[in-house]
Amino acid sequence: MSEYHINGGIPLNGTIRVSGNKNAALPCIAAALLTGEPVVLRNIPDIEDVHVMLDVFKALGGEVNSFQQNIYNLHLKDIKSSEIPDEQAKKIRASILFAGPLLARAGKAVLPPPGGDVIGRRRLDTHFLVLTELGSKVKIGEKFTFTAKSLKGTDIFLDEASVTATENAIMAAVLAKGRTILTNAASEPHVQDLCRMLMQMGAQIEGVGSNILTITGVKKLSGCDFEIGADFMEVGSFIGLAAVTGGDIHIEGASAQDMRPARIAFGKLGIVWAHEGTVIHVPKNQSMEVNHDLGGMIPKIDDAPWPGFPPDLVSIAIVTATQIKGTVLIHEKMYESRMFFVDKLIGMGARIVLCDPHRAVISGPSKLHGSELISPDVRAGMALLIAAMCAEGKSVIRNVYQIERGYEHLVERLSSLGARIERFQ
Repeated sequence: MSEYHINGGIPLNGTIRVSGNKNAALPCIAAALLTGEPVVLRNIPDIEDVHVMLDVFKALGGEVNSFQQNIYNLHLKDIKSSEIPDEQAKKIRASILFAGPLLARAGKAVLPPPGGDVIGRRRLDTHFLVLTELGSKVKIGEKFTFTAKSLKGTDIFLDEASVTATENAIMAAVLAKGRTILTNAASEPHVQDLCRMLMQMGAQIEGVGSNILTITGVKKLSGCDFEIGADFMEVGSFIGLAAVTGGDIHIEGASAQDMRPARIAFGKLGIVWAHEGTVIHVPKNQSMEVNHDLGGMIPKIDDAPWPGFPPDLVSIAIVTATQIKGTVLIHEKMYESRMFFVDKLIGMGARIVLCDPHRAVISGPSKLHGSELISPDVRAGMALLIAAMCAEGKSVIRNVYQIERGYEHLVERLSSLGARIERFQ
């Protein structure tokens, strides 16, 4: 099991370039199934989840070539299999994103239950809802089998604004007969990226960026050359990292527009940044003090579907709050196990009261000390890495596979900022 050895307490300074959005790359890889023509995807992060999705693409009969770093040429002329391999499916939740494209192009999709982070109950019901509404039959056993002679557009109200269910619905609907209206659809930047890719391929989609999408099915999609947007989760992680280490970091290739919800949340922690074009500058000498609500009330940071504060940045906000003067309540509404890593922060010296599975009260600043840690999932793993970076002494983080599923070449990139971090097998 690979591990990181970190000597903390060092301000990180310099320039780092943000990777492509993992959560956009995964559905866009699946969307390449929708055409028999070549698809070029640019700014694809070199991470484990991407590699697994590419393995699935190849298992279904596709060709994958990388002629330059972070650029892939995908081509699936003829689908050879409609079944997702067990080995890949159990590794990542995103494997279910192949259901919609397979149904649309081959009329059948067979998927084992998807894997992914253990952060609480993660419903699949909405996927079944949207695909059955479009005309699929579903058989649930040891595997999920979707079949459809043809898909037909319809008016669908999603029972929750699920990102992956919205993406599956979009990918199925673009080749369905007639018009599909998706209401209560997810509208995150990665969903918008998927829509823009499909529109470049010839899909007809209206309402991109809103929670009501109107999709008029077409008979055929062409290939495309599409660039994935910046990973705003990674940008948020680097902002937290700069603040807690007292560093000065320029983040290149970022989208300031995508950071607007995070700016409000981090602002409650006294953390600010400037942006010019695609560069975000997190300066040193932050106030590092809680900005109270009116009347001196304790502020609350809570997540919500886009354009609310992203759930994947809750872990980063928690560890950042341990270094801020004052008290804040953080409310994670979506996943009941997301906060269960805070015991590790408490063991490092953080003052946190876990009120219940969804709420934590953090009082700071706390002097953290190095510790031996295990990464439970992608975002909590990154939060623990940030804690280790600002802690005094040496920390060891094991199971870093979980972190590397979502963050590209971390050791090299953080080392360029002055971090003392090594990776051992």
